[in-house]
Parts: sequence; C-alpha cells; structure tokens
Amino acid sequence: MKAYVNDDTCIGCGACPEVCPEIFHMTDEDIAHAIDGEIPSDLVSRAEDARDSCPVDAINLDE
Repeated sequence: MKAYVNDDTCIGCGACPEVCPEIFHMTDEDIAHAIDGEIPSDLVSRAEDARDSCPVDAINLDE
C-alpha cells in the first residue's frame, strides 16, 4: 500500500503528520507529503487514521 497527498487539495493543517509522522511530513511550502514507497504493514492502520483525519480528503491510499 502507498500513500499519496493531493497537493492541490491539501490545506496544510498538519493533521496527518500528527497522526502518522512515519509516513507523512510537512514540506517547506506547508503542504503534506507522503513517503515514497510502500507503507510498512505495521503502520497501515495509522496511515488509514491519518487519511481519515484529513479535513479535505487530500490523502489516498492505494494497494
């Protein structure tokens, strides 16, 4: 599973890195970004929680 953040939709609220900092971080432009590569299996649940915490639905998780 991989995580993607839509840069055009993200409002930079910082919720996703608060929930799952191993997968998400804020860029210098205050936009969330996800790690490249697969989400480790032990972090999938937290990545899903981060996706669900996004107020503008900017995060997608694809298998």
